[in-house]
Amino acid sequence: MTRRLPPLNALRAFEAAGRQLSFTKAAAELHVTQAAVSHQVKALEDHLGQPLFRRYNRRLALTEAGQRYLPELSDAFDALDHATQRLQRHREGGQVRITVLPSLAAKWVMPRLPRLRAKHPDIDVLISASDQLVDLAREEFHMGLRFGNGQYPGLKVTRLMGDRIFPVCAPRLLDADPPLRSVADLAHHTLLHDDMARSDSSSNDWATWLRFAGAKDIDYSGGPAFSHSSLALAAAIDSQGVALGRMSLVEDDLAAGRLVCPFGPVMTSPLAYYAVVTPFAEERPRVRLFLDWLLAEAAATGERPLALPCDDGT
Repeated sequence: MTRRLPPLNALRAFEAAGRQLSFTKAAAELHVTQAAVSHQVKALEDHLGQPLFRRYNRRLALTEAGQRYLPELSDAFDALDHATQRLQRHREGGQVRITVLPSLAAKWVMPRLPRLRAKHPDIDVLISASDQLVDLAREEFHMGLRFGNGQYPGLKVTRLMGDRIFPVCAPRLLDADPPLRSVADLAHHTLLHDDMARSDSSSNDWATWLRFAGAKDIDYSGGPAFSHSSLALAAAIDSQGVALGRMSLVEDDLAAGRLVCPFGPVMTSPLAYYAVVTPFAEERPRVRLFLDWLLAEAAATGERPLALPCDDGT
């Protein structure tokens, strides 16, 4: 549909003059001369074929047509102003919108947010936890944090960190009956499963780790399964069994003593964490600052001295 609108400058001149009932004040608001405002209003009246003002020596008054026209025109300019402000806030505002795997959000991102606020108090983060590969542009996210092989076409991909995988359990299980001192002891304990890892042959599940450890006789098919790693780790903290931990997700629990690594070996994950951003989002200064902060945090992950029993490879 083709819109048959009067010239925008003429509409602006009339709206400002009608709102203030003064060509002089309208000229000051629009940064033009009084003569320019008067000329634009006259052009609009000619376009509409009817007068909008009654002109007196020292004042203006709206005609009936002007009174009908002004409120709707003012509403239209207000709507344009609000739309422009929303767009500018969206582009220049301090919020960084990210989509993150639920377990990484709960166990790695969230505990580190106080350090982000201390370093960059002007950056606000909106975190959406999802297992799905979200279309960043369509869903208006600036960044996604993903665990995979790094192949994400159409996006700027930055490797954050690899990961190490090893068994973890609550400290009380070490001296349980039966105790938990070697890989062979897993045969007498409940194995807790990350269901997403178990359903993906390229991921890091018990079958993969036990093959890596050379444990061929342990039945890994039983035990409860959880939709997210963070839930399996919560069950491990609650002494419900032994889980496979990724250093990125268990480092804080190990440091706090909520979990321990009873034995090794430590397996390097074939997958890694990646930050992905759209080309448009990459240009935003706050997104770049947030990515730099993520890279610094990722570089420090796993560097904390934890004196893991499994570090010696036994």
